[in-house]
Amino acid sequence: MQRKSLGLVALIAVPGLFLGLIFTMLLLLAPAKPAAADCGPAVSVVIDGNTKVEGYTEEQLKNAAAIMGAGKALDLSVKGQMISVMVSLGESGLRVLDHGDGPGPDSRGLFQQRDNGAWGSYADRMNPTTSATNFVKALQAVPGWELLEPTIAGNKVQRNADPYHYQKYWPGAVKLVQALSNSKFSLEGSDCAIPGQSGAGDDYPWKKAPTWLQVGANAASTSPLGMYNRECVDFALWRVNQQMGSTSAPFKFLNGSFRPDGQGLGSALTWKSGWDAKGWPTGSVPRVGAVVWYAPGAGGADPNFGHVAVVKEVKDNGTYVEEGYNGNPPPDDHNYYTRTVSSNVPSAFLYLPTQEEKK
Repeated sequence: MQRKSLGLVALIAVPGLFLGLIFTMLLLLAPAKPAAADCGPAVSVVIDGNTKVEGYTEEQLKNAAAIMGAGKALDLSVKGQMISVMVSLGESGLRVLDHGDGPGPDSRGLFQQRDNGAWGSYADRMNPTTSATNFVKALQAVPGWELLEPTIAGNKVQRNADPYHYQKYWPGAVKLVQALSNSKFSLEGSDCAIPGQSGAGDDYPWKKAPTWLQVGANAASTSPLGMYNRECVDFALWRVNQQMGSTSAPFKFLNGSFRPDGQGLGSALTWKSGWDAKGWPTGSVPRVGAVVWYAPGAGGADPNFGHVAVVKEVKDNGTYVEEGYNGNPPPDDHNYYTRTVSSNVPSAFLYLPTQEEKK
């Protein structure tokens, strides 16, 4: 961590420090649109004997099509269809298995559903369409499942011992649903944004906007989120909006309306208290997409104002990669940066309301 650079970030990321009530007036933007209730319409499947998807057999494609068809019949969104295919990939490799495993010797079928009465008869569990229909109904019964990380949403149904077991199957599920769909769609930059995905590099919309140092502390130096352009707090708040499905104006989460008590989210100094006021979870374990919070002086942050960033990647060696803005000294300040940090350096990780801390 660079002590000088983090001190710079924290100091100039405090609009209220210079503008007080004047800046608060700038935060009165249009009302935010509601969080997306679903993630795109259900898609119909297109498959015949000539359908090929690299890396998958004809049997797997037919089973993926059956899952998508069951989802379509229940008006399941495209994200839900992807989650359903992902879980089947993680449970059975998209195969109708007539055997279980050690923890579940009575598990059967595409989703390895147990013989406990919740999933129907043996014939139901061995039938791709019926078993998928039962999975989809259970998924739709999970409160707020659309805003959960895909692996967490799937685990709410399956209750796997490791809630992140399905995470590695998500890219394959996306590939299959896109390949078998009768319509073209993309998750990038849409209301299908997936919580827990921190984005691919510098996609910050205001990367060329003037900073307050360039034009002074006025409206021209603030983003639509109500923070100064190209500051650590503005980038982090962009990621929060993006991951919660709000990717264009009017944004759902703003500096001036984030907290329910009417106070601004403010500088890096006050982000932890802002999370607490909102009732959002915090913890000590890095999760992809979580906000990294440095209290004043922590990890080289400014002794008065601290710093915020976003977890981009979590490594197995006790470190994580963080991304952010304005984390380097001049002349590279106010630009995008990444760096690898030990997980015990930050003061806390601030999670989105559906990001569960992995113990």
